[in-house]
Amino acid sequence: MAEKVKNDFLTYKGKPLVRNGDTIYYGSMSDDYVIMMRITSKKEFEGLDLASKVTVQLLKTDPDASAKERIVKTSEKKGLFAAMDIAEIWLERALRG
Repeated sequence: MAEKVKNDFLTYKGKPLVRNGDTIYYGSMSDDYVIMMRITSKKEFEGLDLASKVTVQLLKTDPDASAKERIVKTSEKKGLFAAMDIAEIWLERALRG
């Protein structure tokens, strides 16, 4: 599902994924919207830390908007898979509409 492309960004369903610590951005900053996922809780499984709670936010990329105005939608999901699922749906709908 995720693949490496020429610009060295990992992608998911054709959109870039960029991680910085426990924060993951999904989408292109040149688009009108982007998704920010923040891992708020982890649990250990066979020596690996897995995300158990992830906060998902649909954000406007408008630099003139205040921080509060940029947040369009927020949700908390159990696990990264559920977070990526809703993130992809929200971003597709926002970019279409």
